[in-house]
Amino acid sequence: MMMDGPAYCPGDPGKFEMIGGENMGRSFRVAMIGCGRRGRKHALGLKADSRCEVVALVDIKRDVAEEFKKDFEFDAAIYEDYKEMLKKEKPDIVTVCLWTELHLPIVRDCAEAGVKAILCEKPMAPTWGESLEYDRIVKQTGCQLTFGHQRRFAEGNLLVRKWIKEGLFGKILRMDLYSPRHLLDCGTHTFDQALSFNDEIPAKWVIGAVDISETISYFDVKAEIMAAGHLVFQNGVRANIQVGGPDMDMWGGVRVVGSEGFIEVFWDGNFGKACLYNDPTWQPPEVDSGDRIQMEGLIRNAVDALETGVEPELSYKKALRAAEIIFAFYESARLHRRIELPLEGVEGNPLYMMLDSQN
Repeated sequence: MMMDGPAYCPGDPGKFEMIGGENMGRSFRVAMIGCGRRGRKHALGLKADSRCEVVALVDIKRDVAEEFKKDFEFDAAIYEDYKEMLKKEKPDIVTVCLWTELHLPIVRDCAEAGVKAILCEKPMAPTWGESLEYDRIVKQTGCQLTFGHQRRFAEGNLLVRKWIKEGLFGKILRMDLYSPRHLLDCGTHTFDQALSFNDEIPAKWVIGAVDISETISYFDVKAEIMAAGHLVFQNGVRANIQVGGPDMDMWGGVRVVGSEGFIEVFWDGNFGKACLYNDPTWQPPEVDSGDRIQMEGLIRNAVDALETGVEPELSYKKALRAAEIIFAFYESARLHRRIELPLEGVEGNPLYMMLDSQN
């Protein structure tokens, strides 16, 4: 049975194809934990995939869940306690759209309850040790775990990955990375974007600095107001990064510089300046940079992966690579030296240690 619509093919960046199989088109019971702003984005993708049947909504504010149910016309039971929901509904798929510190315990409980696929919002966790715990959970339970780097499915990002693979810009030499403040909550999108452009090759070393003359709080996680630094990937590609602060060339995204040209790609895949050195008239096409196409891609790919057993495009393993760079960046700022990867000797969040030392 063929599923409705095109599916993203993770083995070939930028390629869409129809995926078929005797189990394609089956229905999966979906529960949504968290009915706030990010939950509404996930709902866009769930509504578009006929294989997803939303059977439960969970939120500590029942009126929020009621409004959510009405707005999206879900035939779903409402719960204030996700553990009660897991026992009664036994969902196949769960979305987790809550504040950062709640991600790990809820993912653990869902996996141990037998949930087949968990779609969790980023960032992974406020500490490196907690981030690593996801690997143990997946290996112990066999659940499929993804994190919300949905911008991989933006049309422009798919195109750039395809162009890089085809050699349009020649050999990739350098990337300039930009993000709104701060590293953990926002920088993760930029690092993930860079990793996707560089064939998922891990970083080799990181050196960085952070400005903690003031702090901000995103989802109850304290963070710096600005960061800047440099990293080198294992294939020799170099990257500079600025997160927050004045004088940024791009508000958020990646400038890919190759031997034959360059292109600026913002988070949502829309393009800035671009040039092919042997064809100065070339310009990238207009692309759809909206939320809907990204969230439909996120859901479609996760369900495809659940049916086929292929690693999902937003696999937790890829999210770990971005998180490792972030915590290495903080460790570099704390110790005032370059940090070699893989990251060792770090369990917590080095930024917290720096903030504590100021008190």
